[in-house]
Amino acid sequence: MKLYLVQHGDALPKDMDPKRGLSDKGREDVTQIAELLSRGGVEISTIYHSGKKRAEDTARLLRGCLAAGGVLAQRDGIAPLDPVDRVATEAERWDEDVMLVGHLPFMGKLVSQLVAGDEDVSVVAFQPGSVICLERGESGNWIIAWMIRPELLRGLALISNLK
Repeated sequence: MKLYLVQHGDALPKDMDPKRGLSDKGREDVTQIAELLSRGGVEISTIYHSGKKRAEDTARLLRGCLAAGGVLAQRDGIAPLDPVDRVATEAERWDEDVMLVGHLPFMGKLVSQLVAGDEDVSVVAFQPGSVICLERGESGNWIIAWMIRPELLRGLALISNLK
């Protein structure tokens, strides 16, 4: 079972958009990440988002490439300051791949709780648009399988353009 945790893409400032939808950069970053994951064979049957506009926008872009026929739904309990215990406990029972699209500090704390058993141990550095894939092993422990951040894709595009 894989759990994909996504920090929403870059958002507009509150004075430009009180609901803080994605910026052009945020949409571009998330679209590139989604296309890369799709080319890599990632398929998701369920994508949950926090309900905040930037998370919902991100989830919709990801769904377009990764879960066209799958579930896309708002989920309580993954807001920025929500406790991670409930989701961590539920994730132990999930038997299919799930993607959660949310915010910091929640996403970072959830990774820390699942991987290190302590939400206060810093294990990963998210940036807007980042995706981390956790895998649950046969013994039930969670490991970080991989992580991708938009800055990496921008760097690869630069290298590709130089050739």
